[in-house]
Amino acid sequence: MKWLNFRISTLLLLTCPSFVSLKADDSLYQERVVKYHSFWNKLVPRHYKLQFAGSMGLLSFGPGWEYGKHHQWETDLYLGFLPKYSTSENKLTLTLKQNYIPWTNKPLGKHFAIDPLTVSLYVNSILGDEFWTKEPSKYPGGYYGFSTRIRFNLSVGQRFVYFIPNERRKYSKSVTFFYELGTSDLYVASAFNNRYLKLHDIIHLSLGLKMQVF
Repeated sequence: MKWLNFRISTLLLLTCPSFVSLKADDSLYQERVVKYHSFWNKLVPRHYKLQFAGSMGLLSFGPGWEYGKHHQWETDLYLGFLPKYSTSENKLTLTLKQNYIPWTNKPLGKHFAIDPLTVSLYVNSILGDEFWTKEPSKYPGGYYGFSTRIRFNLSVGQRFVYFIPNERRKYSKSVTFFYELGTSDLYVASAFNNRYLKLHDIIHLSLGLKMQVF
């Protein structure tokens, strides 16, 4: 009997390290799975926006992401539509926009809130062969001074949020109306070079809707 107990004890001692190793490997695997899911989950858009005007095209639409302790930072990516005006065909625009909201969701009632200030920096580009990033050699050096393809913009604005009641939520948990007043690098440079330009000549108004998915 003592011999049997000795053999069982020896067997347990030999197998325990392997068992502990398997548990450790399983724990590391689960940790990697959690990190993997967390990484890809961050790439899922948190909201979608539709914007009218704003030097991004007549209408622009795209996904966005939020981060920060109070979701005070946003990054948006827009695809815009620019109807033909002085050109022969319609154009598409692409915009990358960074937003900062210092005070988020200040209550205005049971289902309403306001973001009293938003500040945005964004760069947009017109997609088409008629526009250029670097000045073509056929023009004298510094003739234009600015790219006709890429614009840098700055805007400030406000947002008004409606939180959809839980029992009525289907595709979105809130809908936000926003407006922005902005300008671009080209407008600012033109204002310095042309004293006849008024404030309304260099400031543009844009309106938009934001659908908060998560």
